Amino acid sequence: MRLFVTGGAGYIGSICVEELLNAGYEVTVMDNFSEGHRQAVDPRAKVVEGELADRQKVLHALQESKAEAVFHYAAHAVVGESMTNPSKYFRNNVGSGINLLDAMAAAGIKRFVFSSTCAIFGAPDRVPMTEDLPTRPTSPYGESKRMFEQMLAWYDAIHGIKHINLRYFNAAGATERFGEHHHIETHLIPNVLAVAQGRRPNVEIYGTDYETRDGTCIRDYIHIVDLAQAHILALKKLAKDDRSDNFNLGNGDGYSVREVIEVARAITNHPIPAVEKPRRPGDPPRLIASAEKAIRELGWQPRFPKLREIVESAWRWHQKYPKGYAS
Repeated sequence: MRLFVTGGAGYIGSICVEELLNAGYEVTVMDNFSEGHRQAVDPRAKVVEGELADRQKVLHALQESKAEAVFHYAAHAVVGESMTNPSKYFRNNVGSGINLLDAMAAAGIKRFVFSSTCAIFGAPDRVPMTEDLPTRPTSPYGESKRMFEQMLAWYDAIHGIKHINLRYFNAAGATERFGEHHHIETHLIPNVLAVAQGRRPNVEIYGTDYETRDGTCIRDYIHIVDLAQAHILALKKLAKDDRSDNFNLGNGDGYSVREVIEVARAITNHPIPAVEKPRRPGDPPRLIASAEKAIRELGWQPRFPKLREIVESAWRWHQKYPKGYAS
């Protein structure tokens, strides 16, 4: 099967491309390289440099690829930035997304796997978070993803584009070849490991008085390879029954900020100084997604569910490439 992958030079997209190629699919990547890295694209993939904002470019690239399905990772995804620059998020995540869907409709492509987010739920009524919870985003980022999911439902009804939305929180870890390198890093695990590498003086803990087991926020972490496998299983499900659906992905428990730091200290053999700071507005104590539906209906079975496995893989990659893709 031939696949078209947007955002295939980014962290999640690049490793999903690697896993798709390993599974025998033919992959064409479209990326503008504003956030991703050319070195992050598996050389086995075909590459088209371009903007999703350019509708004709997207249509031409789709037609040239002869793709039978699309994987969409090309979204801006920093919650804090979306609160100060909502235009950037709605223009790209929604506006450019419309171009992609229109191009799919014009090209006759009917299968779509969407890299969504549990941020569409906002502060959840309960955890672990199941697919039937009400969606109440608390940021333009989360709202832009919810809007795109709503658009997908209409493009299914009108154009027959069958889709699966995969919602998750924190992808982490690495493969031997590809890992996490953002121009502005906001994720906890790479920032903790940057301290062990001597690239940051300390890690910051925002809030230590939450009603959790150690007072710090608890979050979901999924190994990036397990996440990629969920995307492949979603495609297989679409190929089998051609029915749109939603799946949350999570580890079922979650890890606190202190636990992440302690595991990183043990793996790196570095003290990793931590500075305690006040809570950030809007940070819920626990955000954990339930993967029961994905396990039951997709047959998803994470191979690396433990925090230590996730951090070890990330640490190996960062040691091998101390400056990320600039190495």
